[in-house]
Amino acid sequence: MDTAVVILNWNGRRWLDQFLPVVVAHSAADARVIVADNGSTDDSIAWVHKHQPGVEVIAMPENQGFAGGYNAALEQVNAKYFILLNSDVEVTPGWIGALRSHMEQRPRMAACQPKMLSFDHRGRFEHAGAAGGFIDRNGYPFCRGRIFDITEEDRGQYDNDREVFWATGACLMIRAEAFREAGGFDARLFAHMEEIDLCWNLRRRGWTIGYTASATAFHVGGGALGYGHPRKTFLNFRNSLAVLTKHLRSRWIFARILHRLVLDGFAALKFLLEGHAAHAWQVFRAHGQFYCWLPALLRDRRELERVAHNTDLTGMYHRSIAFDRYIKGWRTFGQLDARAFDQAWRRRR
Repeated sequence: MDTAVVILNWNGRRWLDQFLPVVVAHSAADARVIVADNGSTDDSIAWVHKHQPGVEVIAMPENQGFAGGYNAALEQVNAKYFILLNSDVEVTPGWIGALRSHMEQRPRMAACQPKMLSFDHRGRFEHAGAAGGFIDRNGYPFCRGRIFDITEEDRGQYDNDREVFWATGACLMIRAEAFREAGGFDARLFAHMEEIDLCWNLRRRGWTIGYTASATAFHVGGGALGYGHPRKTFLNFRNSLAVLTKHLRSRWIFARILHRLVLDGFAALKFLLEGHAAHAWQVFRAHGQFYCWLPALLRDRRELERVAHNTDLTGMYHRSIAFDRYIKGWRTFGQLDARAFDQAWRRRR
């Protein structure tokens, strides 16, 4: 088999119990299924050995986060295609074949995601990935089907296959060749935004990233760290700044960072006004650690400039998604200014 489904697990026995049998049922004919355990302290490994003996287990001694955990696990897996799958995802019949077919028809496509719907609200897109990811000029990510905290109902409006800027790590098929060429995930990020960093890295190396609606998955979301947890706020804000600094090809990178400081300050104020002081504090913590990282990030930036020369940023939104959402009141991907995804539009302005 040329495909390996790798489920990174950390104290997720409840999710393995609920979803692993479905993964095996819909995957065993097409791929190896592997649980990579990230230093769990529950009985996850024993449960897999007892209840799913056909599933391979990679046991790692400590929790290295999503980024470091997958780096360590995938070093031990020999396959043409990796599928990174969260433990709280329900897959559907034919999902692997649909993803593989989409990739094999596009030799320069490094990675691809399926349509991601909410497990609890199955007619709505899920926050993590929806119908493919994009990023605005300030480094804020969003998706077809999800802008900030607003998810759209799935009415078939995003059933067209297309190239996207980034694909979700919750359910991601990626060529092993491309993953290794990019050096895997940036382990410093630990969790959140690491797939965006990887996809941007791959795009700069001339690969493309895709979305296909021919495969569907249902995601609970927040299986390891809930969407409302303050630590998630910290990781998202810190890692967003780090990814922007590494990859945005602009002579005005420090001005962009200053601009982000202002925007993130408004985000912290919004948290405070909504009674979420813990989240406001995490925004300031994120900036503090980011500035400690800045010298190393600038070194990474220079190295990427040396080895990754592709300038095609199709899929970047050359406007502010925060302005469009909170000032203009746009709530869906379809309301966004389609011209702003065009690099020529950016140059004209």
